[in-house]
Amino acid sequence: MAAADASRREKWTPGTEVVGRFNFAGDTTDDLPFQKGDILIIVAASKDPNWYKAKRQDNLSREGMIPTTYVMQRSAVKLHAMPWYHGKISREEAERLLHPRKDGLYLIRESVNYPGDFTLCVCFEGNVEHYRVTRRNNQLTVDHEEYFETLTKLVEHYQADADGLCTRLRKPLDKQGQYEYESNLSEFKKTGWAIARSDLVLGDKLGGGEFGEVFAGDFRGMKVAIKTLKDKQAVQAFLKEASVMTALRHPHLVQLLGVCCDGGVGQPIYIVTEFLAKGCLVDYLRSRGRSVIRQKDQAEFSRDVASGMAYLESKNLVHRDLAARNVLVSIEGKAKVSDFGLARDATHNLEGGKFPIKWTAPEALRHSKFSTKSDVWSYGIMLWELYSFGRVPYPRVPLAEVTQHVESGYRMDAPDNCPPEVYSIMKRCWDIVPERRPEFSVLFTELAQIASSA
Repeated sequence: MAAADASRREKWTPGTEVVGRFNFAGDTTDDLPFQKGDILIIVAASKDPNWYKAKRQDNLSREGMIPTTYVMQRSAVKLHAMPWYHGKISREEAERLLHPRKDGLYLIRESVNYPGDFTLCVCFEGNVEHYRVTRRNNQLTVDHEEYFETLTKLVEHYQADADGLCTRLRKPLDKQGQYEYESNLSEFKKTGWAIARSDLVLGDKLGGGEFGEVFAGDFRGMKVAIKTLKDKQAVQAFLKEASVMTALRHPHLVQLLGVCCDGGVGQPIYIVTEFLAKGCLVDYLRSRGRSVIRQKDQAEFSRDVASGMAYLESKNLVHRDLAARNVLVSIEGKAKVSDFGLARDATHNLEGGKFPIKWTAPEALRHSKFSTKSDVWSYGIMLWELYSFGRVPYPRVPLAEVTQHVESGYRMDAPDNCPPEVYSIMKRCWDIVPERRPEFSVLFTELAQIASSA
């Protein structure tokens, strides 16, 4: 009982997500039966602090009482900083940085000769030893004897014991500037986000993303979307996307349901989200066109996306890849922002990486300066897509010349029949000076007014 009480550290508010720790059959008609692993949403507190009214994630019309000792609250998965990870630097650069060469001074870099692997660089007796860190079945190893889930766990192991290295890892050489972060599967289990593989059934393929393919699926009778990892070298990027999603809950953001990470070494990892029946916005626009989609629909989609982005703005999160292809449409016709593969805290800038040129703000392309204001620029491009019924932006400008044209003052014309007030918003989003672009909270207010009068 003490362990169960410890899991409930504060009073739960309506909307809090909890997950079943045990099966609960219910004793009265007022109770809400559930099984271990079921996702529940708190509706209200009761006079008894050990009971709450809740509803099931897969059947929001069914409500009943649940005992707190049978469930645990889901909490956000934290990312772990890697100050000793220096990214894509050469062997020569690593050796230059590791001075003075005191025994045990170390850093980790991305392998130059073996993409997807890493190199552990350690000082010993005036030299720098370079150990290749390979990946096998989603695990990392130096010697093919000890295997680790993450680089952090590998570092912790060799900090405690040299175990075959030239010396124990004694002092990290911290990277200058922003650190990289990583997540691990055990965190999803501890925080209530793990989904059993036996509860999932994969269906038809829906499409593909940066890290994996997306399938329709079934989770305990509920239709879901299941993203599978297709690039085995991108495990960390895949998990970081899921980690970001554990901290987000908003009606216009695609909701994470859980992560499937059981089944042992080498088994694929799945990210499970709510299913949006009408697919991505750009395909929805192109397939329906003007004969089906009215200006009121366009205004409501614009408002929905601005609402979701205002929420991210309030959390100091930057999406970095906002576009009509990353907005999904529900069966009720509501738009929800998806694909958080590039999302980061606003204080963390990416170095390098591939970004969609036509959607990315000039300062982000030139200097990797991402912010909520660079998301606003992308939102302006998404508005243009929306009111042009899914056309590709900058239709008459070669891709290699887009950035130069934009920095020289070029802006796209208004799409046919686009309301002047909406085109005015687009142009404000495309101000070359980031600070002069509107905030998403302001955009939401303006688009809500346009939607209500459309």
